[in-house]
Amino acid sequence: MARKEQLDPETVALIAWCGEVESFLVKGGATLAQAQEHIEEEIEWFMDLFYEGATPEEAATAALS
Repeated sequence: MARKEQLDPETVALIAWCGEVESFLVKGGATLAQAQEHIEEEIEWFMDLFYEGATPEEAATAALS
């Protein structure tokens, strides 16, 4: 059986944060697929926002504007 790779807590937090951003993008009118695609395409920008301390709602608002 393959060994499961452990993610560090910071990566887990980033993934959870992106999930919250995704939900705010959907609330703002994007489809789930559009929200996921946008996050994937702009992951470096979203990572910068995460490390700068932006909330998921702030990140989604910036992405939608």
